[in-house]
Amino acid sequence: MINIEPIKAFDDNYIWLMTTNEGSIVIDPGECINLLKTIEQKYIKLDAILITHHHYDHTGGIEELLIKYPYLKVYGPNNNIDSIKSRLIDGELLNVIGIDFEIIEIPGHTLDHIAFYAFNDGNPVLLCGDTLFAGGCGRVFEGTFSQMFNSLQKLSTLPETTKVYCGHEYTKSNLLFALEADPNNKDLKDEYNQVINLIEQGEPTLPTTISKELKINPFLRCNSEGIKNTIKNKFNLEGNEEETFSALRKWKDNF
Repeated sequence: MINIEPIKAFDDNYIWLMTTNEGSIVIDPGECINLLKTIEQKYIKLDAILITHHHYDHTGGIEELLIKYPYLKVYGPNNNIDSIKSRLIDGELLNVIGIDFEIIEIPGHTLDHIAFYAFNDGNPVLLCGDTLFAGGCGRVFEGTFSQMFNSLQKLSTLPETTKVYCGHEYTKSNLLFALEADPNNKDLKDEYNQVINLIEQGEPTLPTTISKELKINPFLRCNSEGIKNTIKNKFNLEGNEEETFSALRKWKDNF
């Protein structure tokens, strides 16, 4: 049994704390204030840190954790973070606290970005940092639009029951954009109303699922006639799925 708990950080980050009967791991600790409170209050034995990419809001707490818990193993991609001692590559398998992870390289937001896909208990889980968001996707900072498109396509082929844990509470703003891009999508309208209810109750809007994202996320629906028509009308552009994706992402950058 895997328990996954969101720990709030900064304005809108989520640090994910995963626990089994064998121990606990933390994913993308950008800072430690709320995380350390949770660890101490719940007497959690932390075993390892998983990192998806090098941005400071996902890595800034590593050193503080290592000072307090010097035995921690730090796993992540090949980047400039010296504290990562175990560098992971696409297709590699990792077992930690009894969880089997497959590493999926998903460049675009950054060149070093990876996801951790847990698949061993019949309830698949994806830890995808800032690549796939509920209702959206990450900005393209270091990679190319083509890389980001291909990374999202890769994630979209995972089992539809996969629960998706991403790095930020961006769902409301993502869905507001999605409604502009895909205004006739009833699933999207229903999801927006549910998200507003969650936010009003002070609840996280995550995790999402691959199944849900395939229905509501415009960046996974670039083959949709409705979205293609929106792009054609707004930008006078008729292109393939990847060109539609690039137009959508550039539009979202200035939305």
